[in-house]
Amino acid sequence: MNRTLSQPERVAWLQLARTPRIGPLTFHRLVARFGGAAAALEALPRLGDHNPPPRERIYAELEALDDMGAVLLASCEPAYPALLAQLDAPPPALAVRGDAAHLKTKAIALVGSREGSAAALLFAERLAADLGASGFTVVSGLARGVDAAAHRGALKTGTVAVLAGGLDHPYPPQNLQLHDAICAHGCVVSEAPLGAVARGRDFPRRNSIISGLSRAVIVVEAALRSGSLITARAAADQGRDVMATPGSPLDPRARGSNALIKQGATLVESAEDVIAALGNVEAPLRPLSTGPLFDDAPVSAKQTSALAERIAGLLSPTPVHVNDLARLLAAPSGLVAAALTELELDGRAASLPGGYAASSVAAFRAPD
Repeated sequence: MNRTLSQPERVAWLQLARTPRIGPLTFHRLVARFGGAAAALEALPRLGDHNPPPRERIYAELEALDDMGAVLLASCEPAYPALLAQLDAPPPALAVRGDAAHLKTKAIALVGSREGSAAALLFAERLAADLGASGFTVVSGLARGVDAAAHRGALKTGTVAVLAGGLDHPYPPQNLQLHDAICAHGCVVSEAPLGAVARGRDFPRRNSIISGLSRAVIVVEAALRSGSLITARAAADQGRDVMATPGSPLDPRARGSNALIKQGATLVESAEDVIAALGNVEAPLRPLSTGPLFDDAPVSAKQTSALAERIAGLLSPTPVHVNDLARLLAAPSGLVAAALTELELDGRAASLPGGYAASSVAAFRAPD
C-alpha cells in the first residue's frame, strides 16, 4: 500500500501505532496479516490484553500537531521518507514540524561527541555547510556538541533534526533557539507521541531513524562508548555507508571514530571525500538483509512459542538487529519475526525502528 490515508484511516493507523506493546515490527505484521490498521484493531482483543488509546486521544494529538504547524506521515504514504520506508520495520508514523520537503532530498547524517573538541565542532560546521552547498540535506540529532554544529552549518541549505521525545519536548533545553531555527529552515521529526519526554533508552530508536533517513552516516568525533557508534552500527545494518573523520590518538574523544576507520569506514577530510565515496550510485532500496522479515511461509504456534522463549533469553535493554538474532539462532528471519511479535504482544519484548528489538523496557512510555 502506497497512498495517502483518509482521516478515519489515519486515526486507526495512529491508534494502533500508539497501542502499548505494539512496536514497529509487530505493527507492520498486524497490518499485513489483517489487511489494515482498522481490521488489526478489531482483532486485538483476540490476541491478548491490549488497550489501544481512545480515539479521542488520537484526535487530540492530530489537532495539537495541526495547531503547532506539524503533520503526521504514515509509513504507507508517498510523503513518507523513501529510504526510511524501505527498512524492514520502519516507524509506523513520523510527526514532522517544518518543511517536510527536506525529507525527500538526498540526505547525509552527521553525528559526533556531545563534548566535542573545538577542532571537531569547527570541522562539523564547515563540512555540513559544504555538503549543503553540494545539494545534500544534513541530518542529525539536535544534541550538544557535534550535532548542534552540523545543524548550524546546514541551516542555510536545510537540515533535519530527529528527536527522541515528542515534538513538543525538544531536547536539550540549551538548543531550543537552534530547534526553532531548524523548524524555520528545515524540519524536526519524531516517532514519539506528543507529551513523551526523552529518556536514555529512547535514543537508540532516534539514532536508527537518523541513519535510516540518510544515504550515509559520518561520525566526526566519538569516544569508544558513544551513542554515535550506535548510529554507525545502525547505518551498517541498514545498508548505508559509514564514514568517519580521523582524530588525534591522544584524544579519547576520537578513539571511537578512529576505530571505525580501522574497521573499514571511509576516511573523510572534506565534502569532496564524501561525494567521491558515494559516487553516482543511488541509495539502496533495501538494507543488507539475510532475508525478508515479512515472508508468507506458514509457521505453527508451536514453532514460534519455542523460538520465542529462546529469543527472550537473548534480549536485553541493548537493541539487537532481528537479522542478528536470526543468525545467532540459525532460524529463518520470518520465523524470528513471528516469535518477536508473540513476545511483544505478551509485553516481553519491544520492536524498534530499523529492524531492531530489545527487552520491553526499551519501549516508549505512554504520555500521561
